[in-house]
Amino acid sequence: MPQGAKVTVVEPSVGAARPLTTPSRRRGWGRRALLSSVIAALVVAGTIVGIRTMMFYAHHVETDDAQIDGHIAPVLARVAGYVTDVQVRDNQRVNAGEGLLQIDARDFTSRVSMAQAALANANAAVAVGEANVAAAKSKNTKLSQDMTRATTLRAQHVVSEQEYDAAKWAFEAAAAEFTAAERAVTAARAQVAQRQADLEYAQLQLSYTIITAPVSGTVSKKSIEVGQYIQAGQPLMAVVDDREIWVIANFKETQLRRMRVGQAATIEVDAYPPVQFHGRIESIAAATGATFSLLPPDNATGNFVKVVQRIPVKIVFTEPPDASHPMRVGMDVTAVVDLG
Repeated sequence: MPQGAKVTVVEPSVGAARPLTTPSRRRGWGRRALLSSVIAALVVAGTIVGIRTMMFYAHHVETDDAQIDGHIAPVLARVAGYVTDVQVRDNQRVNAGEGLLQIDARDFTSRVSMAQAALANANAAVAVGEANVAAAKSKNTKLSQDMTRATTLRAQHVVSEQEYDAAKWAFEAAAAEFTAAERAVTAARAQVAQRQADLEYAQLQLSYTIITAPVSGTVSKKSIEVGQYIQAGQPLMAVVDDREIWVIANFKETQLRRMRVGQAATIEVDAYPPVQFHGRIESIAAATGATFSLLPPDNATGNFVKVVQRIPVKIVFTEPPDASHPMRVGMDVTAVVDLG
């Protein structure tokens, strides 16, 4: 523009129409209104959820320090010997009394035969002793009669003192012989009882060569093969009895204030997250879990650090087992107890 030129400003007339808002401004207001509505809805929903959560935990206690528990029967060897046959596999289902493995029984069979022979000898000794008792009794009866007659004749001065003394000594010897025969029979009968006990023990040891399942369940932790030499008391495998299972929930000591036996519980198994199982408290442990640990804490020594203790609570299922959701001992669960 040339220097010194005049600039003329044209003002709009008073009656001319002005646009109130532009389209972009209207969209901005719409977004802010929508955002405000969403925030308000979230605040209301959060408030509702918070109130519901507070009300829930006012009447419930929960812990995820809980596991499925059950009976695990150990299978131990009662006699030593070589394994000749293993009749089960890992994770095989067995019934109580079903054979699991066989130990070489030849040594034990020989012991049974020896015990049977010893018992037969003892019975024969009893028979001989009873025959001796019968003979001694007959002899004692005859000499007793002779003694009676000699006593009568002595009173009549028919026999001499020597003859009377001879009859008396013979009678006393026969009586002693009869007593000895009876004692021998008593000892022989005691020997029979001993040999009978030996035979029963040998037969019992022989029966231990066949190891059977103590309960019905699933074979687990099998650690034996054919040809191994096992010692008496050696663990061979375990049978997990899955017919009766329960939950051991380790609640904090601060959660037990209102907990009572018989209260209802809800159980969620980590393996089946959407499914809820129902149970009830059967018992509450009398001591904390730390009390039974290998190295229990001793707060009287060293520096004291207070730690919230946990107490095992046994929860039993109130519903029959669900075949579609099998429970296994050791599974992690979450337990929620309704305090009422």
